[in-house]
Amino acid sequence: MTTQQLIAQIRQKKSFLCIGLDVDLTKIPAHLLETEDPIFEFNKAIIDATHDLAVSYKPNTAFYEAYGIKGWQSLQKTIEYINENHPEIFTIADAKRGDIGNTSTMYAKAFLEDLNFDSVTVAPYMGKDSVEPFLAFENKHTILLALTSNQGAFDFQTLTVDGIPLYKHVLETSKNWKNSENLMYVVGATKAEYFTEIRKIVPDSFLLVPGVGAQGGSLSEVCKYGMNTNVGLLINSSRGIIYASNGTDFAEKAREEALKMQQEMVAILAQE
Repeated sequence: MTTQQLIAQIRQKKSFLCIGLDVDLTKIPAHLLETEDPIFEFNKAIIDATHDLAVSYKPNTAFYEAYGIKGWQSLQKTIEYINENHPEIFTIADAKRGDIGNTSTMYAKAFLEDLNFDSVTVAPYMGKDSVEPFLAFENKHTILLALTSNQGAFDFQTLTVDGIPLYKHVLETSKNWKNSENLMYVVGATKAEYFTEIRKIVPDSFLLVPGVGAQGGSLSEVCKYGMNTNVGLLINSSRGIIYASNGTDFAEKAREEALKMQQEMVAILAQE
């Protein structure tokens, strides 16, 4: 998917909502555990209920890898279902990969070619040659961890190096990598006060923003400081939407929560 196609979808749906499909078998409705593939059946119901409100889905691959080959098959069925039924939706493999070049090439092929995700999250710690293999795929996007929403982000990401916070070095350096136009960045919603500085460095890039909702991030604050002329934001919510109910009405309740966020976004976009 091209960036322009993503922007067009945001304008059409009046939404920049990304729904995280982080499926935990201990939290999904009990009746689904009786099905052949509970993870996929859960995801399918969530997708069917929310696809008109969301512009993106983001499975966190750890929640699938934890269940071995069956979990991986559930992930494959989920991405195939989205691509076949809602090809306009931007898909994110939240895999947080990052390794030496030839290994990164294989990771990139796994997610961007074999599974055919539109994008994958990547850790920048090992530098250019660990990220550029992901950037080599045409009309695919690499979402670089820049400033995350967890408490441990302060261990390294905000440390001053040569008078500049490390996350700023990451942003500035990544702009010089080959095919850097395919980069997006993860910036946590709980770090809303940093968005102004981040936009000075990457004014036109899309930012994937976790942490709104269950983690306490403010949608209005993120939009106030992080939105650009093309919106430039994908606001992720996972637990707050997909686990709104653990009963047979789980998909309906998920839709209700997704609609609340989408309606907030409609109001914000109307103020542009």
